[in-house]
Amino acid sequence: MGGSPDDKDFVYDNGADDAPREDEGRALEDSAAGSPGGPHADALDRDSSLISLPSSLAICLVSGGMDSCVTAAIARTENDEIAFLHVSYGQLTERRERRAFEELADFYGVSKRLAVSLEHLARIGGSSLTDPSIPVAEANLASRQIPTSYVPFRNAHLLAVATSWAEVNGAGRVYIGAVAEDSTGYPDCRPEFYEAFQRTIDVGTRPSTRVEIRTPVISLRKSEIVRRGVELGAPLGLTWSCYRAEDAACGACDSCALRLRAFREAGVPDPITYAR
Repeated sequence: MGGSPDDKDFVYDNGADDAPREDEGRALEDSAAGSPGGPHADALDRDSSLISLPSSLAICLVSGGMDSCVTAAIARTENDEIAFLHVSYGQLTERRERRAFEELADFYGVSKRLAVSLEHLARIGGSSLTDPSIPVAEANLASRQIPTSYVPFRNAHLLAVATSWAEVNGAGRVYIGAVAEDSTGYPDCRPEFYEAFQRTIDVGTRPSTRVEIRTPVISLRKSEIVRRGVELGAPLGLTWSCYRAEDAACGACDSCALRLRAFREAGVPDPITYAR
């Protein structure tokens, strides 16, 4: 899914003969960086810490849910170092999800962690997760309609934050626990969405930046994610999936129903407490 090094070596052409070429700009930047007396040498030196180069550091988007927990467990096996990023957006269970994030980070010994708030998504509204006037619907796993819990274009916002943090820290990968099984309800969980966003990263970051989106559970069923988590020793008991409650999970929203079915099909007891 990640773009090849050639993906960013394009020639910008707006129809003018003297249109700037990115490869020429890169050569000029390299020349200035190597020339102590160059007019931009000091600025380039100051910015050098921000230039992302391929590294063994990976950014993991961790909501506190089961899918992101297992994704983080996979990322831990594929990278020398992982950093955890949590994004809140005014959702009903914001405090409980933040607690799950911190406990997961503690479990994995992650010292580099960042929690940010995208409150504008709550102001925009349009979702039962952020707008108290829209009730969280009872579970209907047979439905093919976009549910009220869909937060419009949320994952694009999450990936934008993760990419910015990756570029500043020199991380080469961003992991997100998207699942295509959810894509009938959430359009920003489809594989083609991540392919498109990868192209956005490739053309919208520094020429030297290489950040690859990784979606290791996107093709798995929820029950397979549970089994994979058990295999990796992921602390599924620390995760939180409920859309409604922050004490005992409601057991009746779509997210709870998907989780309960996944554990049942996997033949594994769900370690969290449910109200019913």
